[in-house]
Amino acid sequence: MIEPHAPAPPGTTPSWGGRARLPVRPDTGRFLVLAGVFVCAACGLVYELELVALASYLIGDSVTQASVVLSVMVFAMGIGSLAAKRLRPRAAAGFGAIEAVLALVGGCSALALYAVFAWTGDWGGPWAHAPRALLVTFSLVIGLLIGAEVPLLMELIQRIRRQDAGGAVADLFAADYVGALVGGLAFPFLLLPLLGQLTSALITGGVNAVVGAALVLGVFRADLSPRARRVLLAVNLAVLGVLAVAAVLVDDFERAARHAVYGQDVRVAVRTGTQEVVITGGTGGRPLDLFLDGRLRVSGRDEGRYHQALVHPAMNGGHARVLILGGGDGLAAREVLRHPGVRRVDIVESDPEVVRLAREDPPLSRLNGYVYGDPRVRVRDFDAFHMLRSVPPGSYDVIVSDLPDPGVTDSAKLYSQEFYGLARRALTPHGRLAVHTGPVSPDPRVFRTVEATLRAAGLRTTPYSLAPREAVEGPARAPDDWGFVLAGRDGPPPLPAGMRAAEASRVAGLPASTLVHPRY
Repeated sequence: MIEPHAPAPPGTTPSWGGRARLPVRPDTGRFLVLAGVFVCAACGLVYELELVALASYLIGDSVTQASVVLSVMVFAMGIGSLAAKRLRPRAAAGFGAIEAVLALVGGCSALALYAVFAWTGDWGGPWAHAPRALLVTFSLVIGLLIGAEVPLLMELIQRIRRQDAGGAVADLFAADYVGALVGGLAFPFLLLPLLGQLTSALITGGVNAVVGAALVLGVFRADLSPRARRVLLAVNLAVLGVLAVAAVLVDDFERAARHAVYGQDVRVAVRTGTQEVVITGGTGGRPLDLFLDGRLRVSGRDEGRYHQALVHPAMNGGHARVLILGGGDGLAAREVLRHPGVRRVDIVESDPEVVRLAREDPPLSRLNGYVYGDPRVRVRDFDAFHMLRSVPPGSYDVIVSDLPDPGVTDSAKLYSQEFYGLARRALTPHGRLAVHTGPVSPDPRVFRTVEATLRAAGLRTTPYSLAPREAVEGPARAPDDWGFVLAGRDGPPPLPAGMRAAEASRVAGLPASTLVHPRY
């Protein structure tokens, strides 16, 4: 039984259960509590970053996903802190239960989010809002549990050694913030590259469960009845068992989920330092498809039409020196090299793994015409923005921008006025820039914003689009709706032969997109 103590002096926080009976010295017990705060804070931030990273990968638009996760989680932490006031009389048992639930929910959150994405297709129909609903649910639950930790940990610290409220809060938050720093750095630099998103979340949950249970059952075991200790031990063992089984089966799960997303003919699936690269088909008569972070970047069914429309119009003129931004798959370079007079082709690709696959994967290298064996082709392992800042003025006759759609947040800066200003500087006086703008029909504003941004950078533009496949080849799997802008320094380039003007989608008065005010 806990011995009662005298009323707390002014300026201190009252303790509900009296001074704790500890199996260690008070200073050691206090250090262990603060160490537990440190580890739990690190785990909490890993859960948070895991949700942001996976939601950005699955849903897209990293700014929106980060805003949703952070705002919902911070709000929930406040609610959880208020709700935990009722648990303060049983702080040790309450903290132990919360950590067990947090370990299970946080550890399995990435697995559950990926599973729902994989087995419900493209979120159409009744599942249209499923990804964001699931993301908000996990953010809310994890935030509630993290917020509930603080008042309970404050109570446990005060039960070891009473001190003024300000000092206790300072100690608690110092351990919490340092733990958050470690977790925030460990996720991108250690956990993600070494373990991947799913395994890192599961292992973090296991660490969370072990530390929470060890703190309560080791330091504050006297606060719990024998039955409560047995229940808490059993619950934590069950949580660890679930996480361990999931960690053992995670590779099989990931393969099954990948097949559900991409089909059964996945040949290559690698996680690079920046993205996931998946290649399907390319053998047995099946068209090759290349996916980057779940988004289709190359379709063997129609990539020829796309790359011809992107490259050939810009090659109408001097084209001795060509710069390709993106295009590490080598397919744009294949079209460039079809033109006589090309002396040098520089490909700027920030992910060396894509270039390696384009060199070494037989179906992909066959599709790109083995361009990386041509001595005129050079690869520059740079960010496209950094590359354009570093080249001398007038370095290229042609620049081909074969980059992800501007609607992808990470690509927004590569469709900015500042970026196109650098591209204009890199062109010769009669040079030309070809830009892929994404599809035209779903949102003509995006297409027209690219054109307005090019004009704001001092370039003359000719927008055009490729006729849908139905209009030229009959029924197809899906209509092509690619939009392009051909830009030049010395006058509007002529409309490419075989292309159509994109006047139907014109939207007047659109402002340019800039680095500090992206408009896509």
